[in-house]
Amino acid sequence: MFRTETARPLPESATLLGSLIDGEWFPQGKEFEVRDKFHGHLLAKMPEASRETVERAVRTTLAAFEAGAPKPLERKQILLRVADLVGKNRSQFVHSIVAEAGFTTIDASTEVDRTIVTFTLAAEEATRLVGETVSFENSANQSGRLGFTLRMPLGVVCAITPFNSPLNTVAHKVAPALAAGNTVILKPAGQTPLTAALLCKTILEAGYPPAHLALVQGQGRVVGEWLLQEQAISFYSFTGSTEVGRLIQSGAGLRRTQLELGSIASAIVCKDADLDRAVPKIVNAGFRKAGQVCTSIQRLYVERACVDDVSERLRSKVVALQVGDPHMPKTEVGPMISEAAAERAHSWIRNAAAKQARVICGGSRSGPTLSPTILTNVSDGMEVVDREIFAPVMSILPFDRLDDAVKHANNTPFGLAAGLFTRDINQALHFARKLRFGSIHINETSSARADGMPFGGVKESGHGQEGPSYAMRELTEERLVTFNV
Repeated sequence: MFRTETARPLPESATLLGSLIDGEWFPQGKEFEVRDKFHGHLLAKMPEASRETVERAVRTTLAAFEAGAPKPLERKQILLRVADLVGKNRSQFVHSIVAEAGFTTIDASTEVDRTIVTFTLAAEEATRLVGETVSFENSANQSGRLGFTLRMPLGVVCAITPFNSPLNTVAHKVAPALAAGNTVILKPAGQTPLTAALLCKTILEAGYPPAHLALVQGQGRVVGEWLLQEQAISFYSFTGSTEVGRLIQSGAGLRRTQLELGSIASAIVCKDADLDRAVPKIVNAGFRKAGQVCTSIQRLYVERACVDDVSERLRSKVVALQVGDPHMPKTEVGPMISEAAAERAHSWIRNAAAKQARVICGGSRSGPTLSPTILTNVSDGMEVVDREIFAPVMSILPFDRLDDAVKHANNTPFGLAAGLFTRDINQALHFARKLRFGSIHINETSSARADGMPFGGVKESGHGQEGPSYAMRELTEERLVTFNV
């Protein structure tokens, strides 16, 4: 049951209702509710985009693309102004994220900081987007020919974003797309539409031509399906479930996509690891944003020689975490996105315990808040091991041989990120080649992401990369130009 005794005022972003096309807000349409994820009080009634609104967004952004984007230097300057405005409006963004996503003020502030970095990186890359020279000297009768490539924007980019990063994931899709000269239609998650609306308002305030950015709001798959049917869209960038990712890839056909999908993230702790450094990183990676991060540690493999030490260190730190109201500055773990999500994860914990798993801390639920939980004595066949839990729940799996831990970490359909803690550099590099994940972090956790690095998965975790400079290569097409002199 939601708690309503300490309702807070609406974030200012709740006044930005409806879809945004060519700088104009469209507050009409069937409404869906946006509620504070901890207290449960109403933040806004958001009008959902109609089919006609979606079509208008596509027509407008396509016409803007065909008319031409601002020059690269101008794009850079505008995106730098966006970064500056996000910083100046920090409290407004933090308030919006805490209320509609349920993140703690610590996590929300970190997301604002990272968004500033993301827009700054994209701004710099706007003037660095170049091709390369091509050699013809290895082919007979081609000596003297010159060639080079150009990187050209694709057109209308559709960005579909998740609830668990309502600001920075939006930035990772929108900023590189605009920096590369594309136009953008953004469809944020129905649970967290207000922060995205505030960011779009900020981008236009910074001076980006309004026809180049559209925002369409909606819950579920209806609006997403309409967007897939719009053949004028050239590229789809999606973060979310593998199930929905398959639908997008099927609907996109030959059009290009970047998909960041499901994950069961792993970290491996060897007996020679520096536990004083490793354990705090593991706690943060497992429980920030209430474990609702695609790279949150779900499986923690610990060499048997140190498993008792690691387990006790983790337990003592996790039971000390401040859990509850995310609006309170000292809270470290807030609610999950909904009471239903918390109940699902709680049921998986209960199922595991019924099969002899041991709960060494946590395991309780109050409404949408699930206490940070560590399990031991888990095994294959348990949902907490075999399925993505997307909750503040971590399972410890002892191992005797590192080969066995790596093999087991690889045994999921997913492959987004993994971490490995060891002082043995030869061992680390050897197993970095064996772990089949898009990112392998040595002496860091699976969540050790920096916004400038390439980020993407393999297997059913999707394809394509984020990170502004890498995303901009995805968001452009390469053209070859040759001269026969």
